[in-house]
Amino acid sequence: MLCAAMLVAMLIPCAAWARQNDAGAPVVVQPGAPGKPSKTLPAGTKGELPPRSAADVEFMQGMIMHHAQAVEMTALIASHTENPEVRSLGAKISSSQTDEIKFMRRWLAARGEAATMAPTASTEMPGMKMAGGTMARMPGMLTPEQMDALRTAKGAEFDRLFLTGMIQHHDGALTMVKELFDTAGAGQDAEIFDFATDADNTQRAEIKIMRGMLEKKAAEEKR
Repeated sequence: MLCAAMLVAMLIPCAAWARQNDAGAPVVVQPGAPGKPSKTLPAGTKGELPPRSAADVEFMQGMIMHHAQAVEMTALIASHTENPEVRSLGAKISSSQTDEIKFMRRWLAARGEAATMAPTASTEMPGMKMAGGTMARMPGMLTPEQMDALRTAKGAEFDRLFLTGMIQHHDGALTMVKELFDTAGAGQDAEIFDFATDADNTQRAEIKIMRGMLEKKAAEEKR
């Protein structure tokens, strides 16, 4: 009887340890679709990047080029105008779009995709170079002539060209977002969806601000 009691006493801690060990094992749960139960997956299950369409990749590559020109435009502000409102807006655009370029490059690199889009006969913009190649013509991007005019303008004329040019530029970005979401199977990746939605909201708000600045400027000139 004593031996049996000792054996039971030895087994109880072992059983408790086994239960604790099982309880501590990692559990991978896959949320179910709306109205469907979740699933418990094997502990060794590894996460995978969500599928993306060719349109997702082209959108990110094109938006990198698009943002790069906006950053180039804002870089002219310090030496071309003393207008505090234009300087403040330009700094905000430069900061946000530089950060977004970094995000888009990381997104593409994580999926083994190039950060630049291969130019085609229909998208080439003669005279504009970026990253060693011809810059594709994205919606709303300023032409070489518009960029030259912006570089040579100073003061109030620069302000006018910058604001009208950036409104054109932002309108183009809105077009790119719309085209993405209008493409079947595109924009389903959560990161792209959030980025494109945020870019749309931000640039709409900035367009409203810039139009207000132009209206204010026109009213002042009439006095």
